[in-house]
Amino acid sequence: MAGKPTAEEKKAAKAQKRAASKQRRAQIWQAFQMQRREDKLLIPIMLGVFLAPIVILSLIGFLFFASVTAWTLAVLGVAIGIMAAIAIFGRRVQRSVYTKADGQPGAAGWALDNLRGQWRVAQGIAGTTHLDAVHRVIGRPGIIFVAEGAPHRVKQLLAQEKKRTARVAGKTPIYDVTVGHEEGQIPLKNLQKHLMKLPRNITAAEMDTLESKLTSLGNRSAALPKGPMPAGAKMRSVQRTVRRR
Repeated sequence: MAGKPTAEEKKAAKAQKRAASKQRRAQIWQAFQMQRREDKLLIPIMLGVFLAPIVILSLIGFLFFASVTAWTLAVLGVAIGIMAAIAIFGRRVQRSVYTKADGQPGAAGWALDNLRGQWRVAQGIAGTTHLDAVHRVIGRPGIIFVAEGAPHRVKQLLAQEKKRTARVAGKTPIYDVTVGHEEGQIPLKNLQKHLMKLPRNITAAEMDTLESKLTSLGNRSAALPKGPMPAGAKMRSVQRTVRRR
């Protein structure tokens, strides 16, 4: 059995925890400053959602209850206001990030890597030198192929991957999604919501089995960017680099 941590080890662990907490606060503050410069409505909206529950609960407390209860409701209003302001900040930052990434090669793969919940993501299992790509997601709904790129090219890629996968998938449902803004496509910002709405068809154990089977199929992709490409990147030079690889 491992011995109890020494005083020095406890001190080092506390120092590490404080450093990590300080770093998180610095990152949040930096994100707030960046968002504030780009989003002029951020502070007014955050201030509004912070003050609204304080005002409402304070009025209810002082009009209908004794002073002690009224002050308790006021404090509760402060807590609710803080949580609401933080939630608004998070949503507006997320929307801003997705807006900047939308339409860039690799954006769908980046969004899949940021999925919340139990998902198994394999980026770029198929692709072209034009930076079209198909990503595979295994989740409780089954197998989902997520494509990004020119519709006429990714349509063929999707058909090929679904045919390959059906050989080992058995009765597991297979879905396909194309990210974009044309008819029948799913906008990048709505991708996670769309996946979450799919029905649950398989268990976590079946997900593990599927992942093992599908990994054996291998990938048929060109070298693809990890995450959205920087705005203004020259597509031709990127394609030449891809071909060399």
